[in-house]
Amino acid sequence: MKLSRRRTLLFALGGSALMTAGCMTKPLRPANADGTYCFRIGKSYRPTLTCTPRPIPAEAIEADAKRFEPTAGKLTVYLVRKRWGDSQNVVRVSSDGGSAVDTVPESFARWRLPAGGHRLNLTWPEGSASLDVAGAAGEVVFVEVVGSVWAWGSNYRLERGNAAESRQRALPLRLVADVG
Repeated sequence: MKLSRRRTLLFALGGSALMTAGCMTKPLRPANADGTYCFRIGKSYRPTLTCTPRPIPAEAIEADAKRFEPTAGKLTVYLVRKRWGDSQNVVRVSSDGGSAVDTVPESFARWRLPAGGHRLNLTWPEGSASLDVAGAAGEVVFVEVVGSVWAWGSNYRLERGNAAESRQRALPLRLVADVG
């Protein structure tokens, strides 16, 4: 093979590899040695970490949760937390029908509750909010945790999510809680 042809081929392969590398999604951070998960913001040598207080579910459970299938006899609620202005704070969501769920930025949780109506209560260091959710057994409901953090404080709210959009938003995220 001629040297010029070899250079052209290597340049073409290298250029295409470089172009496709920019289209790849950011890999999920692995869980810490103690099983907890931390959201990292900042690229400096001293990043800001927001960590779950408890260990996260195994990767097999996460893969099962990402199928977004209903649970027989239960109302399945997916809490999705991914917004550009939400970069810190552990936010706790609780309900009268189940255990509390702690979320960190860019994460999601699967929560199986008894069928019927529930009031979801959201608390963070500076306030609280709530949302009423109702559903039948075998139904899947998406709830978005919408938040923003600024130098002068933070604000969060819960809102019902569109199923298709919430699924797409949750796919690249880490499952931090699977309750029920």
